[in-house]
Amino acid sequence: MRCQKEVKTMRIDRFISSQKPELSRSDVKKLVRDGHVTLNGKPVKNAQQQANEDDDVRVNGERIIYREHIYIMLNKPQGYICSTSDNDGESVLKLVPSELRRPGLFPAGRLDKDTEGFVLITDDGELAHKMLAPSHHVPKTYQVTLERPFDESYIKLFAEGITIDGGEKCLPAEVTPDVSDCHKCTLILHEGKYHQVKRMFISVGNKVTFLRRIRIGNLQIDENLPLGGCLEILHKDVDKFLF
Repeated sequence: MRCQKEVKTMRIDRFISSQKPELSRSDVKKLVRDGHVTLNGKPVKNAQQQANEDDDVRVNGERIIYREHIYIMLNKPQGYICSTSDNDGESVLKLVPSELRRPGLFPAGRLDKDTEGFVLITDDGELAHKMLAPSHHVPKTYQVTLERPFDESYIKLFAEGITIDGGEKCLPAEVTPDVSDCHKCTLILHEGKYHQVKRMFISVGNKVTFLRRIRIGNLQIDENLPLGGCLEILHKDVDKFLF
């Protein structure tokens, strides 16, 4: 479990601008002067007035909830890249709606351009480091469609740790066939090598034709979230990434 942090106190102009990236501190100061900002029901007279994350801060009646970090579940469609830039294609950050955007957002981990499903977008570098560190072995679960029918031999081969091209040895993985479709299976990995799922199935003489990530750690993607849709993850669920 992550340690509970102390309640933060800061100037109200910083409080608001950190949660509303479209408002600069100068914008907030003007809103304060014009009487549009309240703190615990009382008009704020000075933008330097202190507020903490438990206070009721409002701008034009809209409450501004302070979050030190934000965690976003994206149901990534094909054609987008897990990068903060558009060098090799359109970044997944372009799919984040304006109300969830803030400085420092990045995709924690990667999915290939042609892979769909769960991508975590956050500004919490500490969590991302822990989640991606090889020592933590955070499991990721994928739905896989294969070109050729699933072979029962894959179960033992993957569980023993298959060797892929280039001589790379994979950690043991769990693969389960879909009882309703012989071309589909579910795969749980505990690491994240480059193009790993595709390379694993190539090693056993098959080919991935469709790939979707449905779970990171113990957090499942919301099945009602459409492709390209984003959903803020509640802080009480964040620890599910690390158990």
